[in-house]
Amino acid sequence: MPGGAPIVITGTADTARVEAPVTVKAYLICAFAALGGIFFGYDTGYMSGVLGMKYFIRLYTGLSYPDPSDAAAVSAFHLRASEQSLIVSILSAGTFFGAILSGDAADFIGRRVTIIVGCLVFIVGCILQTASTSLGLMVPGRLIGGFGVGFISAIVILYMSEIAPKKVRGALIAGNNFCITIGILLANVVCYTTQDRDDTGSYRIPIAVQFLWAIILGTGLFFLPESPRYFVKKGKFERAAKALSAVRGQEIDSKYIQDELAEIIANNEYEKQLIPQTGYFGSWAACFTGSPLRGNSNSRRTLVGILMQMMQQFTGINFIFYFGVVFFQNLGTINNPFLIQLITSLVNSCSTPISFWMIERFGRRKILLFGGAGMVISQFIVGIVGVTAGKHGDPAAVRCMIAFICINISMFASTWGPAAWVIVGEIFPLPIRARGVGLSTASNWFWNCIIATITPYLVGKGKGEADLGAKVFFLWGSLCCLTVLFTYFLVPEMKGLSLEQIDRMLEETTPRKSASWTPHSTFASEMGLTEKGVAVTATVEDVHQQLKGV
Repeated sequence: MPGGAPIVITGTADTARVEAPVTVKAYLICAFAALGGIFFGYDTGYMSGVLGMKYFIRLYTGLSYPDPSDAAAVSAFHLRASEQSLIVSILSAGTFFGAILSGDAADFIGRRVTIIVGCLVFIVGCILQTASTSLGLMVPGRLIGGFGVGFISAIVILYMSEIAPKKVRGALIAGNNFCITIGILLANVVCYTTQDRDDTGSYRIPIAVQFLWAIILGTGLFFLPESPRYFVKKGKFERAAKALSAVRGQEIDSKYIQDELAEIIANNEYEKQLIPQTGYFGSWAACFTGSPLRGNSNSRRTLVGILMQMMQQFTGINFIFYFGVVFFQNLGTINNPFLIQLITSLVNSCSTPISFWMIERFGRRKILLFGGAGMVISQFIVGIVGVTAGKHGDPAAVRCMIAFICINISMFASTWGPAAWVIVGEIFPLPIRARGVGLSTASNWFWNCIIATITPYLVGKGKGEADLGAKVFFLWGSLCCLTVLFTYFLVPEMKGLSLEQIDRMLEETTPRKSASWTPHSTFASEMGLTEKGVAVTATVEDVHQQLKGV
């Protein structure tokens, strides 16, 4: 048989639903993997500060430091919108292509090794960015670094979703988003401390700190187990059992491991029979099989994953983290915009842990609806204040705007920030999971790139620029209305279900009724694979026999 000696699957239809106790080891493995979120977060956070640094602006534009008393010179002392757009968005472009290719890499060399490769690629990009003194080296450095971030951001979610126990899967994946917020906070702390340096250290130190995250994550993953579902997909069942035993903290011959392994194998074989994958392009086409109107079709799942990440970007959250310093500088009455940016990052980090409890207590759908509605209200208030009292720089109005920007960030960090990634990690069946997660993550970075490209032109004050200022929040608030409608009609509830039970739920109910669905059987028990002791080879053969009539 593939993978070595036969493994015995034992149990009954009832015991097949029993899950291994959640161990400290499972928490620690997921917590370490979640450090990949620091890559995403730190890069999102540090560039906002760098773009507002006086030395960086002088070096990259050739402008002299302005006289503080010369208001016109101070207003003109900044990078052009085209330069801001290029520097910020080029990383997202690289990440888009990295995320697309990460699915193939994860299926070919494994989830864990793909993340390690991503760390190595990221280091190369980081070296180029650190050495840069002009766009000529900064741009390719951000492009290459983005390619590595694409590998990491997609596959960390995939890896965590496949090894996390179902009872706490949402909370553990939310931990990845917490690391994103920590990365943003650390980036703003570093930028805050280096902002006044009058040398290349002002921007090189924030960039070079990223080496630390790459080294820690890449080295640590050498000692973590591979995803057991990856081994099942490759037909290496003995190695799958050993990996599952390692992440669950149970003996290989325990009923927990044997029953869960039986269900993973049965579900994978079931899905493979329903999703013919012939050749490279055929396997990609499998992501779009079936009608998008059917709840369990692959095209429906892929559509939800892609739109989920698009909607997360439509909240406008990265406007603050990419261009916050520049936006706060334009408000005119803020003495230290770097400090305000640091405060917004602190709000982001402190709000995210709330999601660990909320996502398992209330479920994915409810917090997405609640968070979307909260952001709509907050963003419209910022816009309204900004075009009235805030337009004239009234200090009280500016403080009000900052307060509701912080409330908006808090709403995002506790709901849409983590939940969007949780949904993407859960919704795909094993045969297309790596590519589905890759496509969804690529959608995140595609829209991230689009927003990073156009935003400087929307809020810039130069010739040919829209100079929307605070009015841009009307745009983000309107787009947040779309996130609420999308969630209500298309996003199913997956709280408390195994990845295999989610497949069954999608077959039998609709998103709006999914919260009331409860598991009533397993693929393995329905096929009679847990009612008698059988070897894994027999498991696969029995599945094929059961599916002949499908």
